[in-house]
Amino acid sequence: MIIPVKTRNGGYNIYFERGALGRVGELLKLDRKVLVVTDNGVPAQYAETVVSQAKEGYIVTIEQGEKSKGIKTFELLLSKLVEYGFTRTDCVVAVGGGVVGDLSGFAASCFMRGIDFYNIPTTVLSQVDSSIGGKTAIDFMQYKNIVGAFWPPAAVIIDPETLSTLPPRQISNGLAESVKMALTFDSDLFELLEREDISAHIDEVIYRSILLKKAVVEEDETEKGLRKVLNFGHTIAHAIESEKAMEDYFHGECVAVGMIPMCSDRVKARLVSVLNKLSLPTSVPCDLNVITEAVRHDKKASGENITFIWVEEAGTFEMKKCSFDEFDNLVKEKLA
Repeated sequence: MIIPVKTRNGGYNIYFERGALGRVGELLKLDRKVLVVTDNGVPAQYAETVVSQAKEGYIVTIEQGEKSKGIKTFELLLSKLVEYGFTRTDCVVAVGGGVVGDLSGFAASCFMRGIDFYNIPTTVLSQVDSSIGGKTAIDFMQYKNIVGAFWPPAAVIIDPETLSTLPPRQISNGLAESVKMALTFDSDLFELLEREDISAHIDEVIYRSILLKKAVVEEDETEKGLRKVLNFGHTIAHAIESEKAMEDYFHGECVAVGMIPMCSDRVKARLVSVLNKLSLPTSVPCDLNVITEAVRHDKKASGENITFIWVEEAGTFEMKKCSFDEFDNLVKEKLA
């Protein structure tokens, strides 16, 4: 199935089908130098499948986890592109989760002022969210995604069969982003997550999440308006991720907690039920004062105010602004 995504300068296709990874040479333009970036948590055969169908391919395997999403690994990728003699007609292919995709895309956006970038997400989280929309970034100092660029992929391949090697915790981690999109845009999808066996509907959940993300980024590619809604739960999530005591938590787990204070009480009750169903956390074992202080460095902060997304009813959203003190009180009240 081909899902076209429009961008300011044209567009790209998302190829959504089981077994698509095996046809990568048919779907992507690999008759050139190809730098495949993956991590050591991804089955090696995925990257090898891509290289085997490239004219001239190289694999760079980084350490799994957020710790790799920084300047040193970014520099490593650029140095490999130079070492292997890449030119502006060559490309980078990310094979892995959100860290690999963000890092690879940013390297591609900077090398020779931009070369082609393909994304092959192999986690639920990256399939439903980070692989679509062209956001690329690295972390800097202790702040997440603070250095980056908008660089749309030339194509995305989403093969649900790559999820078969993921542990249940990683599946739930990614589904937190589907919960986010359902709560803000699609009450029917949220009800499906509430009522159905999610594992039996995983392809449908991924597909519907992709369509929601596609619709948003087509309307607002560079996050000037509507796309900001996709930050629902992320204001607090990014603050949690910046706290060292929380470094063992995955991104989706932080988003799960981050959504809770941003809902009305009746939506919160339904949300907590879904998070429990998915074995996602509903609280964090750290000082909330540290978390709310970190919010002051969020990209959505302006002066003494913070803008955030609020859900009063499932499938709807509001953009609200309040002072840091008011936000601090709201977080502590809802997460206490």
